[in-house]
Amino acid sequence: MCACGTFILTAPGGSAARLGGRVDRVRSVGSASVWAEKFLVMSGHTVPADISGHMLDLDEDEDLEVFSKNTSLTDEGPVPNSPSSMVNQYRLEDDEEQQDANAKDLFISVEDPESHITAIETYIMYRVATKTTRSDFDSSEFEVRRRYQDFLWLRSKLEESHPTLIVHPLPEKFVMKGMVERFNDDFIETRRKALQRFLSRISEHPVLSHSQHFKVFLTAQDLAPHKKQGSGFLSRMGETMRAVANSVRGVKNRPEEFDVLQEYVENFSNKISSVDKVTQRIIKEQREYLDELRQYSSTYSQWAESEENLSEPLKGVASCAERCCNETEEQIQHLSEVLVPALHEYVLCTETLKAVMRRRDNIQAEFEVKSDTLASRKSDLDALQDEVDELAERMEKSNSALQLDWSRWRNTMRADLKAAFVSSAEKNVEYYEKCLAVWESFLVSQRGESISQRD
Repeated sequence: MCACGTFILTAPGGSAARLGGRVDRVRSVGSASVWAEKFLVMSGHTVPADISGHMLDLDEDEDLEVFSKNTSLTDEGPVPNSPSSMVNQYRLEDDEEQQDANAKDLFISVEDPESHITAIETYIMYRVATKTTRSDFDSSEFEVRRRYQDFLWLRSKLEESHPTLIVHPLPEKFVMKGMVERFNDDFIETRRKALQRFLSRISEHPVLSHSQHFKVFLTAQDLAPHKKQGSGFLSRMGETMRAVANSVRGVKNRPEEFDVLQEYVENFSNKISSVDKVTQRIIKEQREYLDELRQYSSTYSQWAESEENLSEPLKGVASCAERCCNETEEQIQHLSEVLVPALHEYVLCTETLKAVMRRRDNIQAEFEVKSDTLASRKSDLDALQDEVDELAERMEKSNSALQLDWSRWRNTMRADLKAAFVSSAEKNVEYYEKCLAVWESFLVSQRGESISQRD
């Protein structure tokens, strides 16, 4: 096979692996090699609890080296033969997840996308269905139609009402150039899943799920009257100007724990962005390899037609290449539908976290300004003191809210990425095992044919 992402299989002593025997080594060549090796190591051993220091410890100079090697799975130890045997060594907390599912009292689905075309725009409407046992809802079931702009309204309202809580990001409004066309089936389905995850995250949040704006979004047939409510343009401009001024001024004494959090967010942002880019590049290279492998199969098929004596072996190679094409295509689809969305979603999450930190800093900056004013002025002490006390209380609540929400977000992030990595590891193991079986069956058939000819 060529070195463009294919693999070489050897056994001790250099002999070919026997059908049904144990694979003692799996060595990859090219971009797919790093991917396969790291995920094999990843799925076979316990993941460190500190995700920031181990799971995503990415070297900036070698962005393909995503995971650190574990020397216990090398040439001296056999690679497990099935995905299930590896996953059995890597168990998730199923009991805790089941308990969380049983405690849910709000179930939301985003389904049935419909295209709407007007004289000035084209947009998609989604059916948002809600089932709940909460007593503050007028009914147990609701069904409304929402478009992307409605989701944007909800998120902006949640951020406005809870500036230091982590509101899960929405998918980007426009896709990146060269990926998919806007409003084709793949794009619509990808966005539907992302909107579903957004509402699910809100429904699971102990504070945001009880927001009045969230309730209106799920139950009101017409959002237009609710969108008109809220602060006016001048008020929003004033808040924006104050935020800019506070941002320029900065904070004097940010609590150490938030310095640590800020540093973690920056590091996590760099790492998850690098992993996202590497994954996109790997998928691109695998698609190119798939095109070449299809040409490889076609060439052998044509060759078989002109070589009577070699017809059967050539057809066998063509068949094996075609079957490997099918497995490669399935693997690419799995990476695109499982790992890439999870990674890119948390790339967007890092921007959300940075915005939350900025808003927290703005509250502290305003508190510090008022405190300095109070210390320098001798008049209007009572009014200023009230403002300082109010801001001190607001800052304390903001700090507490962010600390609690940060812990929740980090646990969710670890669980999501853990599941995506394990799923991709399973698929990689399955992919290489299937390709191995294809070529081993070809070797067995050719050896049997050679023995028959000698007899």
